[in-house]
Amino acid sequence: MTTMRTQRQGGFLVAKIHQLGGRIFARLLKEQGVDQLNPAQGRIMFVLWRNDSVPIGELAEKTSLKKSTMTSMLDRLERSGHVARVRSGKDRRQILIQRTEKDRTLEKAYVEVSQDMEKLVLKGFFEKEVNEFEGYLRRVLDNLSIFEEVT
Repeated sequence: MTTMRTQRQGGFLVAKIHQLGGRIFARLLKEQGVDQLNPAQGRIMFVLWRNDSVPIGELAEKTSLKKSTMTSMLDRLERSGHVARVRSGKDRRQILIQRTEKDRTLEKAYVEVSQDMEKLVLKGFFEKEVNEFEGYLRRVLDNLSIFEEVT
């Protein structure tokens, strides 16, 4: 029988990091005056900043958000003027999510806060350790994604 001391704590640590990191990230955003977007909405915008005019399904896949969650988040982002839903010129049945001018003014500040957060998280790590760490995180994400697909 294993004791609590010898049990692995990876999942517990990831949950705590997620919770604490989310609070700190939200605070840094507020300090920069970018509190119009919460961290989850920021994930959506991050994808759009890399590639504007993205179909909803692709956006859900790239952010790992379920389509139902994505729809409600897009509703809020659209009401606040950060995104617009536009019919595709190639396929009228397809709806694309596009950035707005309001969003373009927030991008720089949001990216700066994201970079500050990354520096904070990786403080004291060597480049090799960061590469290994990110590789491990990708493997964990892949494992969870594969499990979700099969179940």
